[in-house]
Amino acid sequence: MTMRLRRNINNPQCVDSFVCRMCGRGDDDDKLLLCDGCDDNYHTYCLLPPLTDPPKGNWRCPKCVAEECKKPAEAFGFEQATREYNLQSFGEMADTFKADYFNMPVHMVPTELVEREFWRLVSSIEEDVTVEYGADIHSKEFGSGFPMNNGKRKLTKEEEEYARSGWNLNVMPVLEQSLLCHINGDISGMKVPWLYVGMVFSAFCWHIEDHWSYSINYLHWGEPKTWYGVPSVAAERLEEVMKKLTPELFEYQPDLLHQLVTIMNPNILMSHGVPVVRTNQCAGEFVITFPRAYHSGFNQGYNFAEAVNFCTADWLPAGRSCIEHYRRLRRYCVFSHEELTCKMAASPEKLDLNLAAATHREMFIFVQEERKLRKSLMERGITEAEREAFELLPDDERQCDKCKTTCFLSALACSNCPERLVCLYHTQDLCNCPTEKLYLRYRYTLDELLAMLHRLKVRSESFDSWANRVKEALEQEEGNKIGIDDLELLKMEAADKKFPDNELLRKLNTVLKDIEHCKKTSTELLSDSQKSESKMTLAELKTLVETMQNLPCVMTQLEEVQAVLQTVEEFQGRAQELVNDRDWRRDSPPPEQLQTLLEQGGKLPVVVPECSLLQGLKEQGHWLAEVRRTLGTEGGERQEVTLDVLRNLMEAGCNVPQSVSVETAMAELQELLTIAERWEEKAQICLEQRQKHPLSTLEAIVNEAQLIPVKLPNILALQGCLTRARAWVTDLEEIQNGEHYPCLDDLEGLVAIGRDLPVFMAELRQLELQVASAHSWRDKASKTFLKKSSPHSLLEVLCPCAKRRERREETELLDEPLDDSDTNTLGLSAQDLRDPAAIVMAFKEGEHQEKEALLRLQKANMCKTGLNATSRKEDKENGRWEDSMETDSSSHSENSVKENGNHTCTTPPQSVCVCASQPRTPQLRCHLCKDWFHGGCVPFPSLLPSSGPPVNPLCWWDWDSRFLCPRCQRSRRPRLETILALLVALQRLPVRLPEGEALQCLTERAITWQGRAKEALETPELQTALERLQELKETLRYEKEKEQDAKKGTEGSSVIVLSDSEGGEGEEGVIDLTDSPKKNKESNGTQAGCENGISKKSNVTGVGTLLPVLPLLKGQVVELSPATRLQLEELQLEGDLLEVSLDQTLLIHRVLQAASVPSRETLHTLIQIELEEQRRTGRGRAKDSKRKRKSHRGGGSGGEGAGAGEGSLDASESKKTCPLSHSPSPYLPVQTNPEVL
Repeated sequence: MTMRLRRNINNPQCVDSFVCRMCGRGDDDDKLLLCDGCDDNYHTYCLLPPLTDPPKGNWRCPKCVAEECKKPAEAFGFEQATREYNLQSFGEMADTFKADYFNMPVHMVPTELVEREFWRLVSSIEEDVTVEYGADIHSKEFGSGFPMNNGKRKLTKEEEEYARSGWNLNVMPVLEQSLLCHINGDISGMKVPWLYVGMVFSAFCWHIEDHWSYSINYLHWGEPKTWYGVPSVAAERLEEVMKKLTPELFEYQPDLLHQLVTIMNPNILMSHGVPVVRTNQCAGEFVITFPRAYHSGFNQGYNFAEAVNFCTADWLPAGRSCIEHYRRLRRYCVFSHEELTCKMAASPEKLDLNLAAATHREMFIFVQEERKLRKSLMERGITEAEREAFELLPDDERQCDKCKTTCFLSALACSNCPERLVCLYHTQDLCNCPTEKLYLRYRYTLDELLAMLHRLKVRSESFDSWANRVKEALEQEEGNKIGIDDLELLKMEAADKKFPDNELLRKLNTVLKDIEHCKKTSTELLSDSQKSESKMTLAELKTLVETMQNLPCVMTQLEEVQAVLQTVEEFQGRAQELVNDRDWRRDSPPPEQLQTLLEQGGKLPVVVPECSLLQGLKEQGHWLAEVRRTLGTEGGERQEVTLDVLRNLMEAGCNVPQSVSVETAMAELQELLTIAERWEEKAQICLEQRQKHPLSTLEAIVNEAQLIPVKLPNILALQGCLTRARAWVTDLEEIQNGEHYPCLDDLEGLVAIGRDLPVFMAELRQLELQVASAHSWRDKASKTFLKKSSPHSLLEVLCPCAKRRERREETELLDEPLDDSDTNTLGLSAQDLRDPAAIVMAFKEGEHQEKEALLRLQKANMCKTGLNATSRKEDKENGRWEDSMETDSSSHSENSVKENGNHTCTTPPQSVCVCASQPRTPQLRCHLCKDWFHGGCVPFPSLLPSSGPPVNPLCWWDWDSRFLCPRCQRSRRPRLETILALLVALQRLPVRLPEGEALQCLTERAITWQGRAKEALETPELQTALERLQELKETLRYEKEKEQDAKKGTEGSSVIVLSDSEGGEGEEGVIDLTDSPKKNKESNGTQAGCENGISKKSNVTGVGTLLPVLPLLKGQVVELSPATRLQLEELQLEGDLLEVSLDQTLLIHRVLQAASVPSRETLHTLIQIELEEQRRTGRGRAKDSKRKRKSHRGGGSGGEGAGAGEGSLDASESKKTCPLSHSPSPYLPVQTNPEVL
């Protein structure tokens, strides 16, 4: 619906003439007025009355004013809107309107601002604002905001609770306490709720509810609703003020206030003495209006509410007054008030007392008034009457023709005018027909009304009768008590007649509850199946008897309960007699009598206090007997008890009844417990080892504590420590008196045991010093022999490898022990290790087994040919090796196989190296075990020494090319002098170590081998070979010094000729050391400053300079006989097995290397691996100090990779001497072609 506040009509038109309609002249234009309605002109002085000045604003002529006054008043208020909305579209429209109107978000508009603006618009004449209001929407057609059990959809359990709630507006009008439930049919707006969807400024005007009933409004959600209310006592005052301020409206519509179109500012009403209250109803709140309480209000914004009416018993007088008011205003009724009252009176038993009393009062007034009205009709001579069931007639057919009231009890009708009837208050207004034509139409006779009134009275007064009977029943004395059934009938009568809650009913219910409780308790008391846990106390039994005696009804179980009480009292007497017969505080009563009474008390259905006393006395006797047995006071021997037993007895003694005997026993127990705890504390202090005590002191403590008849855990523990201490001393004496020094393991065991003992041992300190010295020596030996993070122990390194693994699985890790070198290999038990002779014999046997295992391992590893044919072909195609190197490497490999057992094998390549992977370059074969190893997986030797005097690169036999893998070289291999110093320190130790025994054997083995090596090297053949090597080294050193002294550009220098089978003048393998002028002259013509591809002026600074020399190494430097070679190889194999560094080992290797064809493949691999390592090291340093590295390069035209200065030739020196102007990559072949002499 659309609410229109005011309508303003303005329709201006153009002026057609400029002459006065009164005088017909057009002069005095300044005095000429133009009508805004008809556009006619009038002079100000021609009007009646004349105007002195032209009026401001709009002006209408007298003719237009007369026409407007003749028009009927235009209705204003609400108009039906043409557009239909749903909740979403209406909400969008409402929120948009409010936001646009106030120019801010809807939720930020204050309620005070909306209220102030609303009343400003109401009072404004010029402004016109239209809003829409979804009012009076039928809930049965469009649905309710509350859950309803109408079967349209299944409700949840929570919704069902709301659907049945009395606060549900669909349920409230039809509750039993609501009078509207007696009206048949649904009255829209009263019994069926209406829905209201509002927006800002939508309002409901001043009004009261139909029939002046109660109303309740619930705001489901949305913005608040502002209410204004006037109490019912001020309703007439409000109507008077309204009529006074707007008389013209009420003159035209007397029932204007019932049209819901009248709005007036509350401030105006209050200024005229009308009290007004206000409230803001928020979502989730109820607002209730009372009968004839005027109310109005408006909505703050978009919201949704629901409202309905209800009537209670106190409304009946107000409803009757409302009918009288409607009669005066000739307003139609919604329902018949008389019909509602009579319908309730027809079923008085269904009414509660309050409603029955109110209905009786209302019915009494109706009957008296009806009797008076019917009497007046009879006085007029109207005697005809007929019964009429008015409730079956439509309301419009039984309305009074005069006052529009709906008739029910009676009405006056005329046989000549059947379509009309009037109520008995307007009998004169029916018609002008003769009296004999009039007749009375009635619903009930006066007798029937009186009978209904009487039934209402009986119903309303039935409570008084019931109350008197209840009082009489509850006040009956002994001898006149009624039965329990009579009281139950009184309770049932109250429930059937729906008596209200009152004091008498509550008292009756309490009495019935007491009766039920007494019956239940008595039944349990008298039953034989009663459990001991559910027994009542004596006090409860006495209370039960007293309660049953005071009840206002006869209790059939009272006598039996009294008999039980008498039995209990007799038992109490016997128990008290036994207890008081003798002084039980000095001694307990006889246990037999106590047991007899306890058995009798246990059979009673009541817990008697004396039973607890008797039970306590019984427990006291048992406790005293237990204490006597414990303390041995009964004549028997005292037995040892534990501390827990004593403490339990003490705790139990506190819970028994106290007496002289109990106190004495408690004192004895406390004394014994205190002494025992004191000795326990002493023993605990000794066991904690804060301060160790001598053996004699602890023995004295144990001996004294054993006199106490208590088992003391700490004393027993201390006694065990003393036993272990004596055994420790015995073991120490046995070790010290042995034939040999004690072993370290034995001393460590004794020290560990001695430290754990809480006994002071004078010998322990000496043993700790000996063990510490042995550990110090072993740590020093470990540092001397073991590598960093070595997987081997010191004993494994010192002992020979009796078993060598011929194969390793790929899953084995590098950090696992590679060889079985434990003492188990020696085949010795723990007892044999204490015999030095057995150790030496086992060590010798281990040496022999080690050598045999190594030969088998070499034989197996020689089958591993390293790279397969495909890999070698690829390397050859890539130019990795020179042709000459390939040929020499192949021949050298074949010779190596023949030299090591003459074994050839065509087995395909197997897994190699410690990583157990396939062969790949670069890789090198171990000099001892003949297995292959990858570069980067294991450390390889450096050809040139990193410290000491520089080595001449032409002395290739001095290059350190001997590679031993980590499996073969398991230790640092210290020099013999260092080992001898360890042995000297070992001799000062009074302790035997397995490592010391092994070191002695290793030393003897090394010295023996050293003697054999010296003897072999002192033979004439080897002395000659060594001299020739020394002479050649001296010659090379001399030439180098001479070259350094020569000036730049000087020609002529000695040339060292390494002759071989291809060129040279001497024999194959012979070094020509002659310095004849002829040779010098010839040499100067061919070698002009270069020897073997290396400038004599060049300074060897890195291993990269050795690359040009490799192609020139052809032939042997010295020659050895087969026997000598075999002897040296045998010595070399045995020397490599020793974990000791000896000068003879290196010397034999150099002699064998000089007597062999140079293995250029091996040397190239070593150079390649070392250069790669230098390159990686250079990259690591480059990341840390990039600028520093650049400065060391000397500002070269760089771009070369990291490590170029280390892994390649010095470019500045190479350019002056040889074709090697730039250093080659270590992985590329060196393309040099020096002249070979």
